Amino acid sequence: METLLEQLNESWNNLSDKLEGWLDSIITNLPNLILALLVIGLGLWLARYVRRYFHHALRRMSNNITITRVVSNIGTFVFVALFFFIALGILNLNTVLASLLAGAGVVGLAVGLALQEPMVNLFSGILLSVRKLYNIGDLVETNDYFGTIENITLRTTLIRTNDGKQVTIPNKLVIQNPMVNYTNTDERRVALECGISYGDDLAKVKELTLETIKANCSYDDSRDIDFYYTGFGNSSINFILRFWLTNASQAPYLQARSEAIMALKKAFDENNITIPFPIRTLDFGIKGGERLNEVLDDQALRTGNGASQKE
Repeated sequence: METLLEQLNESWNNLSDKLEGWLDSIITNLPNLILALLVIGLGLWLARYVRRYFHHALRRMSNNITITRVVSNIGTFVFVALFFFIALGILNLNTVLASLLAGAGVVGLAVGLALQEPMVNLFSGILLSVRKLYNIGDLVETNDYFGTIENITLRTTLIRTNDGKQVTIPNKLVIQNPMVNYTNTDERRVALECGISYGDDLAKVKELTLETIKANCSYDDSRDIDFYYTGFGNSSINFILRFWLTNASQAPYLQARSEAIMALKKAFDENNITIPFPIRTLDFGIKGGERLNEVLDDQALRTGNGASQKE
């Protein structure tokens, strides 16, 4: 019984000594504890203004509200975490601070490897929004798709093609591959290729073509119309015609191209200018080089001689 009482007294004394040590440590570190709490409180109080600053700064660079909020929250979290680490340093908890940093590094690496693809698309979406490469409603061509942008998220870009299909493209592919934005410059060029017969007057064709486009098509008259002969074809002398539009949308582009084709066809017909088409010559001779009428006459002659012999 006495042994049990002695053990209890010894345990109580040890507990009392430890509590006294903790109390002494708290009293000794009380200024540091108060200062650390003040630092954390200051960080939380400033976080509201920092978040507001990030939000306004990002709105100048991007109109995407979702991306602006995400980046603002990330920046605010990093700001508060910085004050938290300062507080740990004030409390001389360097070991805890090192463990937290090491653990955060390991967790960050694991999360990064597990979410590599979504994270790449996320940061690609942020980069695209900040650089303002395109906006909703722009007419673009990227990753072999041509259409109008309907929506932009943190991970994907939604494009509606001209035939009504919706295509979702990961932002990583958008930023890694070439993209043509027809809306940014608000101008677009129509290019037509055609050919005329070898018997037509080239100077007359050029003059007539330019006059026809100027009189019948809607184009940007502040820029010259380009006309160039490009080469000798199998059955025609080929040329290319190019003129600019002030509207980059698809419908005006197709309309201007259609008007140009109809006007040129009509003008060439009225001025006896021929647009050649491929002609195929069929050779019915056994040895080759024989005309079709000669083969038919010879066949008729043979048929007639055979009928005479039967009679």
